[in-house]
Amino acid sequence: MGPSLGPSLGPSLGQRAVAEVVGTALLVAAVVGSGIAASRLSPDDVGLQLLENSLVTGAALVALILTLQSVSASFNPVVTLVERALGRIGTTTALVLIGAQVVGGALGAVVANLMFDLSAVSVSTHDRSGGPLWLAEVVASLGLVLIVFGTVLSERPETVAYAVGGYITAAYWFTSSTSFANPAVTIARTLSDTFAGIAPASAPAFVLCQVVGGALGLALVSYLFRSPRPTR
Repeated sequence: MGPSLGPSLGPSLGQRAVAEVVGTALLVAAVVGSGIAASRLSPDDVGLQLLENSLVTGAALVALILTLQSVSASFNPVVTLVERALGRIGTTTALVLIGAQVVGGALGAVVANLMFDLSAVSVSTHDRSGGPLWLAEVVASLGLVLIVFGTVLSERPETVAYAVGGYITAAYWFTSSTSFANPAVTIARTLSDTFAGIAPASAPAFVLCQVVGGALGLALVSYLFRSPRPTR
């Protein structure tokens, strides 16, 4: 969920794609796996389940971004699209990275299911729909884009891992949707009929709202962090 920050002569596109596959897979494994563990360890307390799920997700994000940031650590098509809109990466690179994120997310969901002795794929029946949840996804995605690019464009890239991990942990709680804020993760979560799952019928609206939130975040970032005009 943090943008690629390597130098222009740094990692190859292949290396970046592999980093996105691995990073997104581990992120989804953390989201889905901790959701399964939480529902088994705290079966009668949904609030505790969410706390466990959110803390694990935030911690995993910090670790993954710190580890892969020098190669590629977006793990999120919305973040990658904003990178493209800002001219930080080209169209081909964006498409390859988004494909890698979607593939990685699906692999992560399958691995999480298998680790907990479930079928590799179990299509989620967890309906998540309605105006409040869609609004929450717009807010969550807007905030995520602001956090990611606010830290990067203000020349504090070393803080992005902690900012993103902290924000997502908090957004699990202050958004009614529990802050998916990521199309690749949303698609992946349709493959697990567990605590973190989302029904396939609910996913398109979530993805659309995430893209809308990303676009609004892009507009806000472009306004807040643009180079100031010289005063006369």
